[in-house]
Amino acid sequence: MNQRAIIIGVGAEEGLGAAVGRRFARAGFEVFLCGRTETKVTRVAEAIRKDGGLAHAVSMDATIPADVVEAFRRATENGTIPLDVTVFNAGNNANIPFLDVTPQQFREFWEIGCYAGFLVGQEAVRRMLPNSRGTIVFTGASGSMRGRAGYGHFAAAKSGLRMVGQAMAREFGPQGLHIAHIVVDGGINGNRLRTIRPHVVAERGEDGLLSIDGIAEMYLQLHLQPPTAWTHELDVRPYKEPF
Repeated sequence: MNQRAIIIGVGAEEGLGAAVGRRFARAGFEVFLCGRTETKVTRVAEAIRKDGGLAHAVSMDATIPADVVEAFRRATENGTIPLDVTVFNAGNNANIPFLDVTPQQFREFWEIGCYAGFLVGQEAVRRMLPNSRGTIVFTGASGSMRGRAGYGHFAAAKSGLRMVGQAMAREFGPQGLHIAHIVVDGGINGNRLRTIRPHVVAERGEDGLLSIDGIAEMYLQLHLQPPTAWTHELDVRPYKEPF
């Protein structure tokens, strides 16, 4: 039986969530790709199947508890099939001056960046704990570590998600669950950046941006770590990125 992985936060084919799904599928996993836009997740799943992988598209909103429960129900076939990997990759990012952030915007960034991570993490633990094994990986950012001007709303969500992951690791690591947090420190050479900020892509060049496939490899390697040498937090950046 193939191992199973559920990836929350899959969008464009040239995005990180899709890259993570492809990498696990190439490693022989049956993957469940979850995102808010049905056409996008379906396209990614179809591409994986065309390459010989096992992939399912799940349209859902990670901020809605019932959607999260249903996604995990599908991935585990009502709890009859063990779940090996959960990846939480949902979130938004935008530069908004502090005085321009509306209460609604702040809430929306927190809901998708932190609250949704709590919902996904909680449901993942419920599904994995009976088997005393499984890997849960949260996607972080430089905003997880520090608040930059114009990114207070983003940093509030990301730093909160980091604390959720730390608390989970300390509570459930001794019970067999590997909880990890990846700090993606730099621009990602994917569809979003190329569409919204093409000048940044041009300025930095290929070696100045993070490769989505390179990042995706880290998720798989975290899962493959032996329990006697687990990594909780991993930071990745292109070699040209100052830090």
